[in-house]
Amino acid sequence: MKMKLLAVGLMCATALVGCSRDAQVASRNLSHAADNFQLDRRIVFYNGVTGDYVLTIEGKCAFEAVSERKVDVTCKTSDTEFKKHSLGISDNVTYFSEQLNSKGVSTYQYKVDFRPSVIIPDVDLKLPK
Repeated sequence: MKMKLLAVGLMCATALVGCSRDAQVASRNLSHAADNFQLDRRIVFYNGVTGDYVLTIEGKCAFEAVSERKVDVTCKTSDTEFKKHSLGISDNVTYFSEQLNSKGVSTYQYKVDFRPSVIIPDVDLKLPK
């Protein structure tokens, strides 16, 4: 009986995973590429009252809405260098992100990035003299 319930549960889970629309899969894949600094973006902060741009950031940038009032933007400036900007959002200042180039992504496959350098820490050993 347990085996039948397990089989039914696995079939239901597989059916639910396979129900994503192509647009959802492509959107997730584009977000994944942007978060891995593979896409050029323009992130604009503008004043909704005056219509003026307050700040524009362009490059291989990922952003995260930390809260309703704070946004972190991290940009890759070289192979080993990054810059992070934290911005506060007010009642009349908001932002939008624009993808500058198209990127071919699959709507059928997902991608997993395995980075051992993130899992294995870089340890600095200091020995007493």
